Order: sequence, then C-alpha cells, then structure tokens
Amino acid sequence: MPGQHRALIMVFDGLQPAQITPELMPNLSKFADGGVTFANHHPVFPTVTRVNASSLVTGCMPGRHGLAGNTFLCRDFDPHRVIPSMEPTLQEVADSTGHALLEPTLADVLGRHGLEYFAIGTGTSGNAYSHNPNAATSGGATIHPDFTLPRPLYAELAERFGEWPAQDLPNTARLVHARRILTEFVLPERDPAVALLWSSEPDKTQHEDGVGLGRAAQALAEADAEFGAVMDWLQANGRAETTDVFIASDHGYSTISDVVRVEQLLRESNFATIDHPGGVAVAANGGSVLLYVNDSEPETAEKLTSWLVNQPWCGPLFASERVGHPAGTLPLDLLGCEGPRSPDLIMSFPWQSVDNPAGYPGSAPATGGAVGQGQHGSLSRHELRNTGLASGPSFKRKAIIDTPTGNIDLAPTILHLLGLDAAASAMDGRVLSEALENGTPGATPNRQVHRAERPGFCQELQVSAMGSTRYVDWGNRL
Repeated sequence: MPGQHRALIMVFDGLQPAQITPELMPNLSKFADGGVTFANHHPVFPTVTRVNASSLVTGCMPGRHGLAGNTFLCRDFDPHRVIPSMEPTLQEVADSTGHALLEPTLADVLGRHGLEYFAIGTGTSGNAYSHNPNAATSGGATIHPDFTLPRPLYAELAERFGEWPAQDLPNTARLVHARRILTEFVLPERDPAVALLWSSEPDKTQHEDGVGLGRAAQALAEADAEFGAVMDWLQANGRAETTDVFIASDHGYSTISDVVRVEQLLRESNFATIDHPGGVAVAANGGSVLLYVNDSEPETAEKLTSWLVNQPWCGPLFASERVGHPAGTLPLDLLGCEGPRSPDLIMSFPWQSVDNPAGYPGSAPATGGAVGQGQHGSLSRHELRNTGLASGPSFKRKAIIDTPTGNIDLAPTILHLLGLDAAASAMDGRVLSEALENGTPGATPNRQVHRAERPGFCQELQVSAMGSTRYVDWGNRL
C-alpha cells in the first residue's frame, strides 16, 4: 500500500514516563520533544501486562474483553481452576469456548476491511497471543520466540532469521532479533496497515533488580537504541511521512514493600477450595488478587469480605454485581472490570508514595517476588500512570496533552486515522482528537471520588472521565 497511511506501535513494557530522559533514553526523549506527550496517560486495572495488551488491541475495558488477569479463573472454560494467561492455555480456552477474548481485536477489525495487523513481541506468550488470536482467519500475524500465528510462519522465520536468542537480562538480544524481523520482513515485505513491536524491557530487568536499579539503565539504553534503529529505518525508506508512531508502556511500577501469600492465609483461615461449598479461588496478580467464590454465593462473598477487611494488608476491595454489594466494597464496574468472565471480588494492596533507592516513588505489598524488587498490578497512582507518546503526519508537534488518556484509546484512534470510525465508536476507548493536527478538543474531563466503608475499614477510588470513556486514577485504603 505505497503512499497510504500506516501506524506503528512500540510498547516498552514497564517504562516509566520519568525514565524518558536525554541521559537514559536519548532517542525516545527526542521523539517526545518533537511530537505529542500524553502527560496524564493510564493503563487499565489490574495494572498487569496481559490485561493491558488485551485492552490495547480491543479498545475495551477488561470486563468486556474477558481477560481478567495474568492469572484468572475462566468459568466458561473450567469453573474450578485458576489458569495462567499464556499462549497454550489461552489457545485451549479458544478451542473450548470459541473465544480467547470476548471482543474483536484490532487485527479482526482490520481483516474485515482487507487490511493487516502484524505484532512482534519479546514478552510473555500470553501477551503476544492476545494481539491476534484469530490470525488464521483475520490475516496478519503474531510473532513470538515460542510460536507464531498463523503457526506455519514460525518455521519460515526461523529459516530466514535463525533461532531466537536465549532470554537474558537485559533481554536485548531478543529485541534485536524482533527489530530485524520488523524492518527486514514485516514492514518492507508485508507492509501492514498497523504493526507493533513489544519490548519486554525494562519490565523484565526491573522485576528482578528493582525500579531504576541494577541493570535497569542498561536495559533502557539498549531498548532506546533499538527504537532509534526503527526510526532510522522509517526515515531511510521514505516511511516517516506516512507513518504515525505510537509509544506506550503497559503499566507503571511499585517497589515491593512486603510479600503476602493470600491463598496460603485463606487456607489457614479454613476457607475451602472453590470446588467445595463456601470455597474460594485466588488468582494472584502481583499488586492485586482476583477472588472467586463457589457458585458466586453472596453469603461466601460476605464472609470473605469480612475476613479481608480485618487483614492489615487489605486495600481497596470491589465486588461484582453477581454477589451483591458486601458492606465496604465498591462496584467492580467502577474499574471497568464487570463482565461475563469477571471475578467475584478484587482486592488491591494498599500503597504509599515512598521513593525507592533510585528515587522512583511508589511502594506496595505483592503476592510474590521479594522486598525491593519491582512489581505492579495494584491501584497505586504510580502504577496507573504510564508512558504515552505519538508523532507523525496526523499529530500536533511539540504538544503536551494533559487531558486523561489511556491504552484503550490507541485502537480507536488508529481506526479513525484509517477511516474506520464505525469500528472505533464501538470501543470503550475514544479517539484522541485533542492530539491530532487540526483536531478538536475532547470533552471536558470529569473527576469523581467514590468512597465505601464499614466498621474498621474505609476506601476511596478516583476515576476520571472524558465523555463515556473512564480512566482509573488511583484507589487506596484510608
């Protein structure tokens, strides 16, 4: 499609806006200075990768697309087993239920119009899988070190580019391999309407070494160099004038202040497993836990709520409409998490704005890892702020946008730029019109604080809205 409009998305997993500096990431810093910076950008909650990847490609909140967490219980697949959101299991879900995701992806929408979406990811297999689960029918592809969709493409790429390098910290060798596939095959030969490159760094290193600590500076610099190589390719091949480039991260970060084994504590308190009356299943998601009760029994949900609010590590607590409204909880719908595959309760750990040794604020307990390491998944304001940048022929120059924006807005904005406004309007996200060249300002932001309490427990949640699109700002126990 020579001369036609294209979009390129580059996601740097776990990248903090504060890490985009001339010293740490000169190429991204230059990009940000020349284009649009979304200064009030949001992931969706839970602030974990596979949930946000699914929201990015569907333009929908988790309650609609149905991938509730990095681990979750999918009742229409197996009502008694918490599963990992990884490629083999998600494929089993799709084979069994007909849908890995409950809403169409960007790839599905583009495929209906004879256009293609290609995604290359160096993170988890579940992240990559969610980008184009239906590649065999929608067209385009997902490319990952462990698999491709469609499946036969894997052998073709291995013959041409060799085997994927082994994982390492930083995971730069795999990013270099992915960038080569992008600039030597995907962009010049397949020329899709939309392409994506997902870097597992700096997330992978910051989980291990801490936010901004240890090898984080190396991971940032090497990821930035690969970004620079992609931008150089666009310029050298005459694509810069027709390609809008979006930069995002999938979540912010906290430093682990304590490790809480929630399921172990539940079992020690005599809560049965979910396959028994009164039983509970726990899906650990770093800074939050998804909780499921046997047959969604309101009595069990109330008993579980009473137990949770008496734990010193319990933070904001939300309940699905199917279990009623236990005292002290807020509705799951406020988070955009209510839906056919939603948990019965979600608990986010409480957080504090404490700096770690590298000066990055935000600390909270987590379900795993070790004290001092990086983690995410909670309602911390430091995790609910992530990177959002854009530049290209459709965007303003040297602009800072402070209206609320989020990962769910990328798909509808891209579809709008491709002239597919009807598909964009069906999504929860919105077109980022205030960032577009000759675009009009969006709706006036509306901010609301929701509170719920019971004896000994009080919580608040702040949500911002632009029209019908909502963004979760923070939630905490008071």
